[in-house]
Amino acid sequence: MIRERLKAAQIAAMKSGDKARLGTIRLMLAKIKDKDIELRTGTAPADDDVLVTDVLQKMVKQRRESITMFEAGGRQELADIEAAEVAVIEEFLPAQLSDDEATAAIKAIVTELGAESLKDMGRVMAAVKDRLGSQLDMSKASGWVKAALS
Repeated sequence: MIRERLKAAQIAAMKSGDKARLGTIRLMLAKIKDKDIELRTGTAPADDDVLVTDVLQKMVKQRRESITMFEAGGRQELADIEAAEVAVIEEFLPAQLSDDEATAAIKAIVTELGAESLKDMGRVMAAVKDRLGSQLDMSKASGWVKAALS
């Protein structure tokens, strides 16, 4: 499970004295704990990796947006810090599908559901999120679904 890997990485970072990595890992664990509290669960749910992956994907998305804003504002040193955090967070995310694999998977889902027009986009996006949510950037997925349905 990702949660155990994070805790082991936290201990390893403490032992090695890598403060930047340790800070990022602690931040990830704190966000996961916040999500647990938000969901009012005392223990990790059965589909814990899905929950953790969702939290980590949101963290990566936030950091990528920050990088863009920092670079536009001429603050490259802050953008570099955010990029380092993204690299640490992505170590714990499942492998992402390539663009070709993602479009092929989306076309298969569209065919399976019998979707024919943009009116079916919500149904297709729900299926894509259920099946490929942890392996796919959902912001890119909506474009691919639109292309498959047009």
